[in-house]
Amino acid sequence: MITTSPKIRAARVSIAAATGLALLKMLTGLMTGSMAVLASAVDSLLDILMSGVNYLAIRQAEQPADESHPFGHGKFETVATFVQALFIALSGSWIIFESVRRLIRGVHLSSPGGGVIVLLFSTAASWLLGRYLRRIARQTDSPALKADSLHFSMDVYTNLALVAGLTVVSFFEIPWLDPILSILVALYILTEALRLVRHSLGEVLDEKLPEQINQEVARLIEAHHGNMLDFHKLRTRRAGSQKIMDFHLTVCKHLSVEEAHAIADHLEKRIKEEIRGSDVTIHIEPCRRADCPGRDKCPAEMARMDDERDNGQDLKA
Repeated sequence: MITTSPKIRAARVSIAAATGLALLKMLTGLMTGSMAVLASAVDSLLDILMSGVNYLAIRQAEQPADESHPFGHGKFETVATFVQALFIALSGSWIIFESVRRLIRGVHLSSPGGGVIVLLFSTAASWLLGRYLRRIARQTDSPALKADSLHFSMDVYTNLALVAGLTVVSFFEIPWLDPILSILVALYILTEALRLVRHSLGEVLDEKLPEQINQEVARLIEAHHGNMLDFHKLRTRRAGSQKIMDFHLTVCKHLSVEEAHAIADHLEKRIKEEIRGSDVTIHIEPCRRADCPGRDKCPAEMARMDDERDNGQDLKA
């Protein structure tokens, strides 16, 4: 039986929901003549495109490393996030252009109440979908799904603002408020697009992982003080859901290759257990102390023997 990963399932749900909401808003916007509703429809149409890009990128990112991509395919998600940001920026720019054009030519609305009902329904659907995508994004640490959840979270706030505006338009008959609200929504969309661009460029340029993760890696390494003397040259970066890290580990020079490899292997497994999606590479270095006291008196060896003795006592107890 073929199982589908949570990320791919979430991407499929996102495409289906965005398609339904876009069609509903587009029909309502055309019938009412509301630029605010049409702006929201354009945003949902872009959600379809971006969710589709996410789906393809996540499917590719899930593929294992191969000869052409020895580090895996994780950055397909990063590229998808960048593409989404560009399309979001284009949609915001179009909304501003069209809203200004309508302000100059004059605004004519019919039945804005229908737009209010559709936007309220869209708000509820976007809130539920945003929560679902955010939960899956946290579970899988997927930047593409995080970006997707952001789109639907944005829809909640923008739709509520548009509902308030259309309600005012209906009661006080000030149709020029409709394109003004659309411009405000577009400015918000452009701000979020810039944030996504900055995030995706950070990954493309191999920006280090958040300091919290770097500190956690250092803590896990230092917890193995009994097996090594020190570590240095810790480097971290992200590739989609992957957290790639490497560092140099200094061990007693009298250890055999097998013993040094066992230490590195155990530490790699420990980091991968604690930090989801980590890819660890360790470079072993021998201690170069000029005043080497010998293996029997090596601080690292003595600490390791103490750890083994304590573990043996725990097992007997």
